Amino acid sequence: MDIQSDKNAAVLKSLAKELGFDFCGIAKAGFLEDEAPKLESWLSNNYHGQMGYMANHFDKRLDPTKLVEGAKTVVSLIYNYYPENKLPEGREDLKIAKYAYGKDYHFVIKDKLKVFLERLKEELGDIEGRAFVDSAPVMERQWAQKAGLGWQGKNSLLLNRKMGSFFFLAELIIDLKVSPDPPMVKDYCGSCTKCIDACPTDAIAQAGLVDGSKCISYFTIELKEELPTDMKGKFENWMFGCDICQDVCPWNRFSKPHQEPEFLPHPELSEMSKEDWMEITQDTFSKVFQKSAVKRTKLAGLRRNIDFLK
Repeated sequence: MDIQSDKNAAVLKSLAKELGFDFCGIAKAGFLEDEAPKLESWLSNNYHGQMGYMANHFDKRLDPTKLVEGAKTVVSLIYNYYPENKLPEGREDLKIAKYAYGKDYHFVIKDKLKVFLERLKEELGDIEGRAFVDSAPVMERQWAQKAGLGWQGKNSLLLNRKMGSFFFLAELIIDLKVSPDPPMVKDYCGSCTKCIDACPTDAIAQAGLVDGSKCISYFTIELKEELPTDMKGKFENWMFGCDICQDVCPWNRFSKPHQEPEFLPHPELSEMSKEDWMEITQDTFSKVFQKSAVKRTKLAGLRRNIDFLK
């Protein structure tokens, strides 16, 4: 028993809670040996489509010590984004993924992680480390599972028994020795196939394996060229991202509304009708999505998606 490592873990978890993270899990940094062949196979099947960056930094994806020299610990964090009030999601409504309702999570969570690292140094002395939120070659779901925060569902997302999957994952990779949490080894999906059955583009190639190049989120956000005609009529009115496989997941009955004011939608976004979307101008786009993840598509990309749904 290492008393200092236990103390470090207690400090980490206390700070995480204080900063609004719902869960904090700890894993020992090291090479993800089991993931190497899976990642290689996923890339060789071209499941990343035109997301060329997914093929970059193969070694760094599998080994956090290549991202932070002397790394001893990977801290995985969960931050809720499930909205109290959803935007209209009826059959005729044009829809955006719930994670994109408010301010871009990269900014919101990165700011929290910077404070987290500063506070850690104040409490525990000089620590070298880096903070990540979906912006670097970190296999976040795998690390979260190793840290006991959940398991990877059939839709490949991390599922947590207390809050489902409507959350962001973030990591601190640090050179501090910390007592690790036991990994999550059990899969609680059982025989359920609701996410596989519900996906209109058949993006879930098999349980736990998603062909990213067939995902509605990929088409509406990542793909920069014209949308493929064979997908016409299959997007179920999702114009930015997609929540289908999460909405049908039984574990998301445990989702509770987030407490993050930055994630609230712009007031005008809540009032947008289908006609408003069809006629959206640059002024409206710039105002409503000023600090939103939707800016990634630019107005031209969003219009392309909307036109494809007609």
